Amino acid sequence: MKLDERTFIALDLGTSNIIAYVSKQGIVYNEPSIMAYDTVTNSLLALGEEAYAMLGKTHETISMIVPIKDGVITDLDAAKDMLKHVFGKLKMLNDWRNSIILLACPSEVTELEREALKQVAYDMGAEIVVVEEEVKMAAIGAGINIDIPKGNIVIDIGGGTSDIAILSAGDIIISRSIKVAGNAFNEEIKKYVRSEYNVTIGDKTAENVKKELGSLAKYKGEKTMSVFGRDIVSGLPKEAIISSEEIRNVLVNAFSRITDMVIEIMENTPPELAGDIISNGFMLCGGGALIRGIKEYFNGIFSIPCKISPSPMTGVVEGAQIYQKVINRRIENGYYGKNAKDLRKSGQSQYI
Repeated sequence: MKLDERTFIALDLGTSNIIAYVSKQGIVYNEPSIMAYDTVTNSLLALGEEAYAMLGKTHETISMIVPIKDGVITDLDAAKDMLKHVFGKLKMLNDWRNSIILLACPSEVTELEREALKQVAYDMGAEIVVVEEEVKMAAIGAGINIDIPKGNIVIDIGGGTSDIAILSAGDIIISRSIKVAGNAFNEEIKKYVRSEYNVTIGDKTAENVKKELGSLAKYKGEKTMSVFGRDIVSGLPKEAIISSEEIRNVLVNAFSRITDMVIEIMENTPPELAGDIISNGFMLCGGGALIRGIKEYFNGIFSIPCKISPSPMTGVVEGAQIYQKVINRRIENGYYGKNAKDLRKSGQSQYI
């Protein structure tokens, strides 16, 4: 099959959302990475937005499954099932045959975890599978020209992990991944409400609090918000009134671990690249980049200007779309060697 006849599919398998890009069609799917199963019949009831709407409101015979946690596939069968249902729903299962797949993963995913990611794509019928780091794709999607020998630092704050990397001359110079991101922020909010108000709230409520009140710096129009949960003493429904300032203190405390990681990376940055970083500033990507005051927060700590990606949520697959040219060029130059099926039989690697 000719190269231009093969379908190119890019997948951002995030802890919070799965985003799929298909060549000549654009982004075809962008929904929460959660599934609802009927445990009696072992059948899928809902996925994506429909399943997310059921979160915290189901009975004991419905199991809510998140096959990807902290950027790692924790349930391989469920992940495969999710992709089959997603592309089946879109009537695009045939697009997987002989396709080229790019999978975006966190910086510190292990070799075994990468192989698990690849296996899902191969089982769906892919011919060649390329695994690239999310932060690299996010940088390209944010408009950074990573090919030139000039240092850029990218902070990609997703749902399960935050990835920090310095890129130059076409690739990553140094990168780190930390499991402090959107879901961890939600957990900290839940802990705070429980300890301060003796109220237990759910994941969706914590997410709403983060979106409505979350900030890392003071802003105009700060407000309070009513949340409802269960009193940990009486077990009865109870209301708590939470302010923007309270949630800001929670988030600033959680973000301190991310800034510590940034400091560690910058301490290990080659001196020649340090000057580039000062002039270029930070590029903030991922859903966490949408938190109010994040630019002021990082600028206040590091005295370095910050920019937010034009597409924080979809920048990874947008970067993958651009990176398709690199993959095609490498295929034409024989970079991937023999046919991918032969390589799989011999146990050789097919990812970059």
